[in-house]
Amino acid sequence: MAPIISVANLSKTYESGFTALRDINLDIDKGEIFALLGPNGAGKTTLIGIICGIVNASRGKITVGGHDIARDYRAARSLIGLVPQELHTDAFTTVWGTTSFSRGLFGKPKNPAHIEKVLKDLSLWDKKDDKIVTLSGGMKRRVMIAKALSHEPQILFLDEPTAGVDVELRKGMWEVVRALQASGVTIILTTHYIAEAEEMADRVGVINKGEIILVEEKAKLMAKLGSKRLTLHLQGRLDAVPEALAAYHLKLADGGRELVYDYDTRSERTGITSLLGDLRNAGIRFADLETTQSSLEDIFVSLVRAP
Repeated sequence: MAPIISVANLSKTYESGFTALRDINLDIDKGEIFALLGPNGAGKTTLIGIICGIVNASRGKITVGGHDIARDYRAARSLIGLVPQELHTDAFTTVWGTTSFSRGLFGKPKNPAHIEKVLKDLSLWDKKDDKIVTLSGGMKRRVMIAKALSHEPQILFLDEPTAGVDVELRKGMWEVVRALQASGVTIILTTHYIAEAEEMADRVGVINKGEIILVEEKAKLMAKLGSKRLTLHLQGRLDAVPEALAAYHLKLADGGRELVYDYDTRSERTGITSLLGDLRNAGIRFADLETTQSSLEDIFVSLVRAP
């Protein structure tokens, strides 16, 4: 199956000489939730802006649903809904009015039933007659999502969609996203809440300094780059790790009351059995132990910090 979005050899250099994107190649499959992660200034918003036709590329080719975004702009753009980071709404228009108007911008016929469903799904129905200026920041963010969904797009870009939204509303938004995916909508999101990407995404792309440094299925990424940590809660306090245990590269934590051992689950031998034996031989006793798996956030930080 052809990807619903295909980006080939894409670069963007501004008149100032700053290069925001360098030779980006990326395919996004129909119906997936794709998380694009990167630090501030990495190029996430520029990339989204170019795909959505808001920013002009310096070179490269992009197709959306098989339509070239330069030659067949209208067809490509009609497939896309965008929720930008910044809140841009008509302050003195009602929720119903601005959502309905957004649908009309794409040449779609009036469909009050669809607008009603979108507003109800986003818990905005009781605010439908309220002016945007009277809403909280979280409510305004949901109105932006409603506007993006008004013309029934096949692709939805969510650029930091839960910024300024409380935990309860955030959970409700992700329920809507799951329902959209189930209906066949492709979701591309950027987020600073990496735990959300870990929970929601099928695949993860990491962008840094204008370059895509990794694209991988989330589960494979965490299996490939994730590590496990064994924490031993000691019966007594250690001032230093004994020389006899140097090969394990142990770290002391909690004021010398814990020993921390990081290991690779892909290795044929994790070294845990021999470590426990060497601890016993060194006269080090522990009261308890626990293991933890590195999170997507740990992996992300390690990737963007790499030289």
